[in-house]
Amino acid sequence: MAKYTTIAPLYDLLSAEYPVYGAGRRRLAELIGLQEGQQVLDIGCGTGLNFPWLCERVTSTGTVIGIDRSPTMLAQARGRAQRNGWTNVILIQADATELETPDTSARITSAGGRALSDAALATYSLSLMGDWPSAWQAMWDLTTAQARLGILDMQKPTGFAAAFRPLAQLACRLGGSNIDAHPWTALEQDCTEALRDSLRGGHLQVRVGSKPQAA
Repeated sequence: MAKYTTIAPLYDLLSAEYPVYGAGRRRLAELIGLQEGQQVLDIGCGTGLNFPWLCERVTSTGTVIGIDRSPTMLAQARGRAQRNGWTNVILIQADATELETPDTSARITSAGGRALSDAALATYSLSLMGDWPSAWQAMWDLTTAQARLGILDMQKPTGFAAAFRPLAQLACRLGGSNIDAHPWTALEQDCTEALRDSLRGGHLQVRVGSKPQAA
């Protein structure tokens, strides 16, 4: 967390968001199919780079819950929300790998949200976590039975883009991500109606699915 504490004010400038990684966020927001008035959970929200796409879709009648363990990253996210007038953004400082469902739900409701969200997503965040399966379980436990779940993360570029592997690996190493984590495999295993997409030469992997309905 010390790294993100230091770079938080400059994170948006250093993250290659506009030439590379923003495309994945936009695609995930499209595929997850958020509706007006819904509540969405953003795991590892960082500086709030997902917020424009999420707030646009849930509108002012919905709620965006951002969870991140870094207080300085959350400070940037709070500033983004305030500048844009997004009064429906709730921010919670917590480690996503250590979330306790009752406690987290209580914190969300006390801040004005609902105990369980209609959707949850993690963008470029699970690969930063050594115990990312626990964060995936938290996404599952903090959403409704009908929820849509989404993961956007990175792998080594493939095909014609394989020449850029060293650059992609360096970027992930500098950011603290494990490029070989492939956390979207959990979604493919646990969810139904899985949608798959890849961008930037396969470097960005997008997955969206639904919780299976009980018989």
